[in-house]
Amino acid sequence: MPNIRELLTPVATSPPSTVRVRFAPSPTGYLHIGGARTALFNWLIARKTGGRFVLRIEDTDQARNVEDSLKKILEDLRWLGLQWDEGPEVDGECGPYFQSQRLAQYNEHAQGLVESGHAYFALETQEELAALREASQKQTGGYRYRRPNPLPTLEQGRAAQAAGRPVVVRFKMPETDITVHDDILGPVTLAADQLEDFVIVKGDGFPTYHFACVVDDELMNITHVLRGQEHLMNTPRHVALQRALGFRTPRYGHMPVIFNMDGTKMSKRDKERAISRGERPPEIDVHDFRVAGYLPEAIINFIALLGWSAGDDREHFDRDDLVERFTIERVGRTNARFDRAKLLAFNTNWAAGLSAERLLAAFRDFLAINRHVAAALDDPTLAAILKACAGFRVFADVIEKSKFLYVEDSALEFDPKAMQKVLAKDGGAGFKMLRLLATQLSELQCWSAASVEELVHSVCEQQQTKMGNVAQPLRVAVAGTTISPAIGQTLELLGRQRSLARVDRCLKLAS
Repeated sequence: MPNIRELLTPVATSPPSTVRVRFAPSPTGYLHIGGARTALFNWLIARKTGGRFVLRIEDTDQARNVEDSLKKILEDLRWLGLQWDEGPEVDGECGPYFQSQRLAQYNEHAQGLVESGHAYFALETQEELAALREASQKQTGGYRYRRPNPLPTLEQGRAAQAAGRPVVVRFKMPETDITVHDDILGPVTLAADQLEDFVIVKGDGFPTYHFACVVDDELMNITHVLRGQEHLMNTPRHVALQRALGFRTPRYGHMPVIFNMDGTKMSKRDKERAISRGERPPEIDVHDFRVAGYLPEAIINFIALLGWSAGDDREHFDRDDLVERFTIERVGRTNARFDRAKLLAFNTNWAAGLSAERLLAAFRDFLAINRHVAAALDDPTLAAILKACAGFRVFADVIEKSKFLYVEDSALEFDPKAMQKVLAKDGGAGFKMLRLLATQLSELQCWSAASVEELVHSVCEQQQTKMGNVAQPLRVAVAGTTISPAIGQTLELLGRQRSLARVDRCLKLAS
């Protein structure tokens, strides 16, 4: 059987001298956290070796493409700091980088495979395939596509296409075992009886994932393919295609799958199930974590450890550290567990350790992505809010702790439980303390966190009572709840006029 290279213009057969890796998402949804890890590991290989990180958009499944998903994927990759060297909005010598714009290349190679006898037109209708599947399952309990005998001729296939019949092109799998030499898993062999002829061109003329992926990896000079173990059973098909096409076989590495802590696979269905139960949906996509207020530094640090370790007990890594330490040899085979409590701890530590300037920039991004009213505040005010809420886990906690700032004084709602426990209990002891504080606060010369704290401590000494009996009534009066930053910082952020107005409004509720 002739090699397709005899039918097509040859490309270089020697491997590129530069390491070239790719991340190839489909715009059928947002960037999954597992996809982000794949992008990260490939990016690390490129940066460590001085290679090229290629971003390719696999958008041939036109029916499933989501309108704004491409924009979100690009935004979230950049948010993580994983800038690509070639791809959308960057270009490069191997473009175009959208598969929907590369149909001519796929058609040329598919035609060569058909004419060389490595592929054939398959003429079964969907109804016929369904009947074959049902019959096979009744007889053997499983379904495997049976190659037609005799095969349709080229003339029959082209005539069927001309008549508008559903015609696909199937690749003729060799009747031999195929071994994949995996840089992580070692040699993996798939027996010939587990392989079947598969579709490489669909009835709409678009290539399948398998075919487009193989053609693009060759034409884009990809040297290393690093992806999840869920793709492992696809790789023998890709190797068979590469051999038939006369292509190089890149070095493959299949990473551990990421699971939830309970052993279930992280899936968008987790969101659907949570929503159906009336629960807060878990973060699954990178965009979810961004909206929830995680730092990209913490996300990168955490997902780097999902299947990889540096070989010691160290767990804190920034991107530069990872570039220096990362190797394929340290990627394990065992499936990874996504520990959300650990991620929260990572984010808390990163937030505490970042510079004030970097933390402010990240907070602004969080406010912008959520379109929060606080985005209109100036930098000194936002910096003061972050300082007042130090020790937070995610930026959403900052907003929760400072939410009293973002409502009109007349619209502030008082938590009934807090009102009863802190103000009305014991014959209205909290209200009495609030009246005393209102008088002294109105006479306070310097309105600052320090002076408010000094006043509160002074009242504690005068009244011979605990700090909570003084600060909490004041906190409920100005924040509506028992949760806010330290009382001095709370009143400083709110300002004299707003603080006194809220105290006065609260006291009017005493009756």
